[in-house]
Amino acid sequence: MQALLKNTIQTPHRQIKSYQLPDTNLDKKTVQSFGEEWTAFNGFSDADIASNGIKYFDIVTPAMLDHNSVVMDIGCGTGRYIKYLKGRFKHMVGIDPSAAIFAADRIIGNDERVELIQASTDTIPFEDNHFDFAYSLGVLHHIPDTQQALLDSVKKLKPGGYFLLYLYYSLDNRSIPFKFLFSVSNIIRKFVSSLPSKPKKWVCDILAIFIYMPFVLLCRALKKLGVSEKVRSHLPLKAYEDQSFYIIRNDSLDRFGTPLEQRFSKKEIAYMMENAGLTDLVFSDKIPYWHAVGRKK
Repeated sequence: MQALLKNTIQTPHRQIKSYQLPDTNLDKKTVQSFGEEWTAFNGFSDADIASNGIKYFDIVTPAMLDHNSVVMDIGCGTGRYIKYLKGRFKHMVGIDPSAAIFAADRIIGNDERVELIQASTDTIPFEDNHFDFAYSLGVLHHIPDTQQALLDSVKKLKPGGYFLLYLYYSLDNRSIPFKFLFSVSNIIRKFVSSLPSKPKKWVCDILAIFIYMPFVLLCRALKKLGVSEKVRSHLPLKAYEDQSFYIIRNDSLDRFGTPLEQRFSKKEIAYMMENAGLTDLVFSDKIPYWHAVGRKK
């Protein structure tokens, strides 16, 4: 689909081109929800940004991404991963369809190597085979047709370039009790995500305190007692044991406040990546599940 420029917005840091959002592979309620979320949560500390970035880029080597790379962040949100990668790219394009693009502008600040664009996956305004490296972390599962969104993204990558992908997992490596707890939380999500913006944020803060924190505090206590990470990894929300409460509140809103959410098994993600033209797949065996990197044929 051809990208149609709607307008160009001048900010204190750069010009942001805004493209017409189509009614095809896009859920506008979800886009609006993320715009509200990232407007509310855009004060990540450098420590928060670093701790999250390390988790996702653990399988990315200097051979895949370096200071000469032209990079695309698909669904950049607040731009925290762009900030994390500072110094590891020649040029960066952050793309997001929501109002979060303006939060990203504030967080990144003046950086002539960073271009921000308001667009969707099916209207990425670049020629095919343009980027050396691209990534999409926790985004494409919020798009109606995740496979098509991945296809549209990967085609902008040069042959031989690398794509880093994180999609919510379907708990395919978890126990039955774990899956049961998730099914209960998903019922809660369907109710909370339908609330107006302010009540939704308040409810998600309450859920962060009464659902997230008990598990997080248990994991932290077990860690202090010397219980191995292998044992702790079987507990729900173990991923947050080293995270700040700010991130926990943000992820509570992300988890319970999002209207459209899809989940995929490791096998399904591998199939979608291969179907999009990616090969030599490498999956991380660490939380968050599942994130993987592949090379374009």
